[in-house]
Amino acid sequence: MFKKNLPNLLTISRALAVPAIILSFYIENKYANLITISIFIFACITDFFDGYLARAWKVQSKFGRLFDPIADKLIVVSTIMMLVYKHKINDYTIIPSVIIVCREILVSGLREFPIATNVSLPVSKAGKIKTFLQMLAVVALIMDDYEITQYIGTICLWVAAIITIWSGYNYVIAGIKQID
Repeated sequence: MFKKNLPNLLTISRALAVPAIILSFYIENKYANLITISIFIFACITDFFDGYLARAWKVQSKFGRLFDPIADKLIVVSTIMMLVYKHKINDYTIIPSVIIVCREILVSGLREFPIATNVSLPVSKAGKIKTFLQMLAVVALIMDDYEITQYIGTICLWVAAIITIWSGYNYVIAGIKQID
């Protein structure tokens, strides 16, 4: 029973981490970034382990296939929005942020039809790389205490946006084929 439910519990915990991350951006002390990063990294680790354990233990579920990408989007998009709010993403770094958020909304909408028709659109390697780069960018941008972390975060955000466009295009094509 434990093995069957743990991957889904990890996915749910990632979604539940969103309010904690948002609230952590309002902390006004020298540990604020560390608290935010700790919660965000915890969520990122659950992203790896929920899928890994589900496959290893052969307990993949419809819930996990549906909710895992939603939890990923919630954690990344809400944190990007808070980084914009805190002016850690501004000027030209807004562009890749908007690309990422728009793609996530588009892909979420495209998932509706295949789910309704019991068809699966699997996550691609490009999608996994995109998610990893988004998460890396977010961590680096939260750690804005050093110029190098801002630089790394900005580069990762732009690379993630480029992969986002490419993987989003492939996802749209696959989704359109399912609609026909």
